[in-house]
Amino acid sequence: MAPSERRQRERFPLRVPLRFRSLGLAADKTEHFTEAINLSRGGFFFVTSAPLQVGMPIEATLKMPAEVTGSQPDETHCRARLVHARPDAYSDGRMGFGAELKCFWIPIRRSPPTRISPNPKPSLDLQPPSHK
Repeated sequence: MAPSERRQRERFPLRVPLRFRSLGLAADKTEHFTEAINLSRGGFFFVTSAPLQVGMPIEATLKMPAEVTGSQPDETHCRARLVHARPDAYSDGRMGFGAELKCFWIPIRRSPPTRISPNPKPSLDLQPPSHK
């Protein structure tokens, strides 16, 4: 009998670059690099050899592809909590982890500053009115 499906949001099989570090007192502060194997609106799944445990908070940066952002690829920063692990899925010692998003933010892209002239020229037509 198959275990019941607990996912509440649609999962997308997108592979996106991921860098993360674990948070908390007992956390290894090393930044790790891997890729997310799939994404949903509520979280992501990734594989790593980093020493992680279910329940641990992480801070992550995912490079979202144009298919997700609708324009240019963009980095999304988030905080997440590891909610499940698959220790037996990979024979090379890596484990799979499901992370539930707690909050995320996208850096604001600012356009270059506009140079403002100290003595702007008026844009109004200053011709005297014609008298008829």
